[in-house]
Amino acid sequence: MTTNPELELKPLIQQFRETRNRTLQLVKNLEKDDFVVQTAYFMSPPKWHVGHVSWIYEAIISKIDKDYKFYSKEFSEYLNSYYQQFGVPHDKGLRGIVSRPTVDEVFAYFNTINQRVEKFINSHELTDEENRLITIGFHHECQHQELMIYDFQHLLAESYKPAIQNKIKSTSSVEKKSVLVKGGLYTMGYNGTEYCYDIELPEHKVYLNDYKIDVFPVTNGQYLEFMESGGYDTYKYWLSDGWEKVKKNKWKSPMYWEKIDDAWHIRDFAGIHKINPNEPVKHVSYYEADAFCKWAKKRLPTEAEWEKAACWNDTTQQKNIFPWGNEPPTENNCNLLESYQWGCTEIGAYPEGVSPSGCQQMIGDVWEWTSSEYTGYPGFVTGFDEYNDKWFSNQKVLRGGSFGTPSMSIRASYRNFFRLDERWLFSGFRCAEDA
Repeated sequence: MTTNPELELKPLIQQFRETRNRTLQLVKNLEKDDFVVQTAYFMSPPKWHVGHVSWIYEAIISKIDKDYKFYSKEFSEYLNSYYQQFGVPHDKGLRGIVSRPTVDEVFAYFNTINQRVEKFINSHELTDEENRLITIGFHHECQHQELMIYDFQHLLAESYKPAIQNKIKSTSSVEKKSVLVKGGLYTMGYNGTEYCYDIELPEHKVYLNDYKIDVFPVTNGQYLEFMESGGYDTYKYWLSDGWEKVKKNKWKSPMYWEKIDDAWHIRDFAGIHKINPNEPVKHVSYYEADAFCKWAKKRLPTEAEWEKAACWNDTTQQKNIFPWGNEPPTENNCNLLESYQWGCTEIGAYPEGVSPSGCQQMIGDVWEWTSSEYTGYPGFVTGFDEYNDKWFSNQKVLRGGSFGTPSMSIRASYRNFFRLDERWLFSGFRCAEDA
């Protein structure tokens, strides 16, 4: 009787292979010339991403095995993103001017690291800490898979040909409204037993007043009203730093929007097309989200308010991992990377993903800005030096994931973070107000 060798794989190796294969799938249809181009200081050449998500496993194994020898000093110097503990990182804005290592050499390196990681996992029974560290590598690679998708839009837009693509879901019209969420003490943070980042811990109590929060993210149509009422033309809606960004960068709309024949269009993976008023607005900075809220006489939710609206069930007095419960995401309840729609769905597309409070699309489609500063929770303990905690300054928290987020790496407690002026990511928002 023959056996399927895949069924005998250790779960960790199976997860590793799935993660690595998804990276290869994302770059499968790129031309060789695409791999080396850096179109802006904030993005990275695909070649660098493919190499960096391999190098991080070397960095992790070197923490476990002090005798580990890195593949190449040249590779490490180029592929190190910001880890001072492994040497002086290469200048991020200059990743695109480096011709060596070549694309072929990077893929050979990718395959070599695959072999090294699997050999290491199979070499002995991993401790809980070793298992956790290697799992960090999987989730780090997921983060870069999403970053690559941001970069593909900036680099290629409609010229990017995904290996898998499904038709974007559409919906019938829905009512835009807000729901009341009761205040009181709320225990914030990850409460599950699976993997999470150190910044999602520890659980801790926060006090919230009663508040209202919108059922759906703000749409293109709503944001267009803000623009047409002069939102970008007057300082009165803007934070001081934000208004300086508006003037300096000549912002008149979200990133990738352009006006053609007096109608607003966007250029994305579907090419240049008219704005769909029923899709969540994306590619807006924190400053733009905050300005819209002030114009609308509302505000951004805090991350605690966002999390409670997403996963607290007031009837059972229990907190879910996801808005719909504790089961992993599926294509029926949210729009994540594995939906392969390569864009936002219209609001109301995922009624099965509704939270106990009545909010929809809190997972997937767009990351949602909150008003909260990105810093450690009370009692925070780092799980990997220089990974998350070195950014506890001048960043705001986003929640919920996007259509580019791999499903294995998202939870309602996941805390993303970006600088207040960044808008190349798939970022949107929903409004809140005091009750």
